[in-house]
Amino acid sequence: MVHMDPTAALLLLPPVAAISLWVAWSDMKFMRIPNLSVLALIGVFLIIGPLVLPLGDWLWRWVHLIVVLVIGFGLSTARLIGAGDAKFSAAMAPFIALGDLQEFLFLLAATMIGAFVTHRAARRLPAVRRAAPDWESWERKKDFPMGLALGTALILYLAMAAARGI
Repeated sequence: MVHMDPTAALLLLPPVAAISLWVAWSDMKFMRIPNLSVLALIGVFLIIGPLVLPLGDWLWRWVHLIVVLVIGFGLSTARLIGAGDAKFSAAMAPFIALGDLQEFLFLLAATMIGAFVTHRAARRLPAVRRAAPDWESWERKKDFPMGLALGTALILYLAMAAARGI
């Protein structure tokens, strides 16, 4: 199984982190993941991916996008996740090396728990509410801004992969 190359992860990390932070912020503020952020993430993989990954690996990783998009569409149709979550997950998929899938899924699960607990605790703090008074995610009691967890997990994955090369 192929793992993420540390140099590739390091070079992909800055633009991916910027987009992922945008997604986390947007999902917390508006409870929406912008389609433009999904296209931007796909664009990063389209443009930088073939420069930092072996061509065969880069080409096969597009299958990851398709598989996750189909699964995400099903979950979204069943109203288990939002459409933006499904699209962003699909856009994230090519960045994950198949050899790292188990590690990434564990990281994603831990990140989801951490993001959920942190978000729920933060929205109870008056100082946080005053700092971001108009965030829709504070008001939606049954919904969770999954972009916070998805973006964080992708940043952590690439940072950990890059750190393997140090």
